[in-house]
Amino acid sequence: MKITVVGTGYVGLVTGTCLAETGNEVICVDIDASKVARMKAGEVPIYEPHLDVLFERNIKAGRLSFTTSLKEGLDHGEIVFLALPTPEDEDGSADLSYVLGVSKDIGTHISDYKVIVDKSPVPVGTAEKVQATIAAQTSVAFDVVSNPEFLREGFAVDDFLKPERIVIGSSSERATALMQKLYKPFVRSGNPIIVMDEKSAELTKYAANSFLATKITFMNEVANYCERVGADVDMVRRGMGTDSRIGKRFLFPGIGYGGSCFPKDVKALQKAGKDAQYDFKILDAVIEVNDHQKVKLIPKIDAYFDGNLKGKTIAMWGLAFKPETDDIREAPSLYMIDQLLERGATIQAFDPEAMDNVKAKYGDKVVFAETMYGATQGADALVISTEWSIFRTPNFNTLRENLNHPVVFDGRNLYDVKDMEKERFTYISIGRREA
Repeated sequence: MKITVVGTGYVGLVTGTCLAETGNEVICVDIDASKVARMKAGEVPIYEPHLDVLFERNIKAGRLSFTTSLKEGLDHGEIVFLALPTPEDEDGSADLSYVLGVSKDIGTHISDYKVIVDKSPVPVGTAEKVQATIAAQTSVAFDVVSNPEFLREGFAVDDFLKPERIVIGSSSERATALMQKLYKPFVRSGNPIIVMDEKSAELTKYAANSFLATKITFMNEVANYCERVGADVDMVRRGMGTDSRIGKRFLFPGIGYGGSCFPKDVKALQKAGKDAQYDFKILDAVIEVNDHQKVKLIPKIDAYFDGNLKGKTIAMWGLAFKPETDDIREAPSLYMIDQLLERGATIQAFDPEAMDNVKAKYGDKVVFAETMYGATQGADALVISTEWSIFRTPNFNTLRENLNHPVVFDGRNLYDVKDMEKERFTYISIGRREA
């Protein structure tokens, strides 16, 4: 099949590359000419495990190409995916200006039947707005489908190639048949393609992300309570996770969620509820708790240094909002960096992938180390904000020698409290006793 993907961010580039991998002819459209030129030269503009291999293979095979011309893309694809940014607006709602702007352009250039697919996370009613925007510019037949993505950064390629489910929101039999044909190679193991109306499909994405964010936040609340009463959140988590109604996933406490999806989608659903005169009280609490959780370690650091961080050097392991990505959007590390700099501390940071993005934000306000141990050299304390695998089994002797004070503030509970006692560290984590 001939496919066009408009937008080459995380969702668009993974979508286009993985669709090409199953034999489709894919053109990806982006307005950034320099980015398109780099992709044509074989450069992957984002870090996503395994994407580079598929990207290179499909470019060489002639199944994946790039252009800045929307008209060229429309002339090519019978199915046109809109994988465009929907950033958070000032009032918390999703900004649809990119989606509707491209929709207007599609209406201007469309010349034969197309299936226009909303792939970006969008609020309920967006398909109707896209339909109306295109129809205002053309009399050519087309259909609009809602096809939300459920891709986890760091696992996006596997999630696309082996989806747990595919949701198609459409009231058109013609469009539904084309979408089912497109996705058939991805569900050979029997995972479902679920067809529903457009509004239900749009809400499914927001509801799923908001529920997961709620689950994470609840465990963070439990961890905070554990600290007050002397319980161990790890024990509580294991006891809860064996209940099949609850499950083991998303029960790990820490310093809050971040990224491109959870913060934005929770706020967008909260705002959509208010617009419909419905108050999502749970989401109000989730947002409030998560905002506080991101800087949960700061009072602990203040207490350890008797409220005086001026002139202190803090090592930070991890900058991305989660491991296996270079995405720093809403990353807890940034909130901690701001607070530590405000207190007069110096930050020495290391992250396997995200340092360039943080450097673009902070410049020389943060010292960036070439290695994880380089970040700890001469530091007064270590803060862990992202659970990269390389941080899980460090050389504690080297770490102790590098630090002026053998203290670790662990926002991701990577280490065992008793083990850290044996290693002679002061170890402060989330929801557990201090070593």
